[in-house]
Amino acid sequence: MDIDFLKSQLEDHDQSQLLWYWESLDKDSQEKLYNELKHLEFSNINGYFKQAMEDLKHASDKIDNLLQPLPTEVCGSVTGSSPEELKEYNRIGLEEVGNNRVAVLLLAGGQGTRLGVPYPKGMYNVGLPSKKTLYQLQAERLLKLERLAKQQTGKHCTIPWYIMTSEHTKQATDDYFKQHNYFGLEKENIILFEQGLLPCIGFDGKIILANKDKVALAPDGNGGLYRALRKWNILEDMEKRGVTNIHVYCVDNILVKMADPVFIGFCRTKKAECGAKAVEKTVPTEAVGVVCKVEGHYQVVEYSEITVETAELRRDNGQLTFNAGNICNHYFTLDFLKHVSQVEQENQLKHHVAKKKIPFVGDDQQIVKPTEPNGIKMEKFVFDVFHFAKNFAVWEVLREDEFAPLKNADTAAKDTPTTCREALLSLHHRYMLDAGSKFIHSDGSSLSDIPCAKKAKESGDCQKSENDDQFNKCEVSPLVSYAGEGLEDLLSGKKLVPPVQIVMGPSDITPSIIQNVTANGTTN
Repeated sequence: MDIDFLKSQLEDHDQSQLLWYWESLDKDSQEKLYNELKHLEFSNINGYFKQAMEDLKHASDKIDNLLQPLPTEVCGSVTGSSPEELKEYNRIGLEEVGNNRVAVLLLAGGQGTRLGVPYPKGMYNVGLPSKKTLYQLQAERLLKLERLAKQQTGKHCTIPWYIMTSEHTKQATDDYFKQHNYFGLEKENIILFEQGLLPCIGFDGKIILANKDKVALAPDGNGGLYRALRKWNILEDMEKRGVTNIHVYCVDNILVKMADPVFIGFCRTKKAECGAKAVEKTVPTEAVGVVCKVEGHYQVVEYSEITVETAELRRDNGQLTFNAGNICNHYFTLDFLKHVSQVEQENQLKHHVAKKKIPFVGDDQQIVKPTEPNGIKMEKFVFDVFHFAKNFAVWEVLREDEFAPLKNADTAAKDTPTTCREALLSLHHRYMLDAGSKFIHSDGSSLSDIPCAKKAKESGDCQKSENDDQFNKCEVSPLVSYAGEGLEDLLSGKKLVPPVQIVMGPSDITPSIIQNVTANGTTN
């Protein structure tokens, strides 16, 4: 260890406090801290901090005058497309999958802190009848999509699944997939890699020590993807596999359509190098970023960056002018990813700043947990590369079909395990109805196709039945149906007593219908 050189470096960059406790450390701890510090790029970190503090000064500035609505020609939607168009987009997408030209890239570096669990979000079970976790649902959707593509093209195909983890989630994620035998997928087609970390910095510009021998570090945001792609040679792996289309998404959306062939087909039709899925923003004050143009470049503008007056602007048809709500669900060509992952382009992405309460080592060498923000964490966002795109596309989907994020514990008002569970079960309930099934009471009498809303029950406007609490517990295995297709032969004309599960294992040939399951797991 060249400790004198390190001390000199720290002095040059005004970070000498990182070695304040050096003499009190044993040799192992000294080596640990030394190895951590020698890999930090102090000049860059100080530069990031300077820019971050400048951005904080202007955090309340509004950019209303710079905003432009999305051009009509780059936009499409599920509701605005004909059945024939949707079928053609799906065909194009399945052709790409069937010819091994599609990969999915999962952003899964975050911990389940807000959920209150000590493990990665992907391992979370929201309480579905099947008890499946987010990772299992996503894996089975991939497996089903590979089978659908093979049916269309006649070719065996695979969809490589690249999972960007962090220091905090990589090992647990790796162990989880091994324990579950990769949920029927091939081990070599699940590739884990780590995003980077950045030091947490106090408002005085000093890097914070989380412990005497450890710097306080935080993941560098989902926009750290581009640096991680370089570091771990992921783009080279994609190229070797013949991948040209990449679907990027966040782990917490329970309704995500993995490598959605309709979305891919739409982007291919538009010759887009970069695309975004969006949901319609109907409430001006909804805390969600919008996809739009800023000074001629595509961008996601956070709700806090515009005034209420601009957020409330409406078109002649009554829709909000800026209504393309970002859901972190994107399409990239490999060539575009190669371009934006180069150092020159990646360095242009600014760091977004969050004030945080960051534990630190106090003067008495004990860990202090502050009650007020005492520093910042810096991160980049995955969608900040939109401004590099010349050919862009936005595909609007129905929120109730494709977007139900898991952010918070059930003590919160939204984005909870309960809201995610209800969203998925409601979607699958509609799948079953669309396939021609009918729901009945256990005595054979008919159930309404529309369950009573909770408020209606409470007000007495709707008569509560013995099955109301179970009515919406309808779950379809992704191995049976990717997006509601192929259920007619199984369900048309069938009368079902809820709760209902349509189940299938990775090696099963045919699905099974389980209905009227009681709380103890028996069938009435």
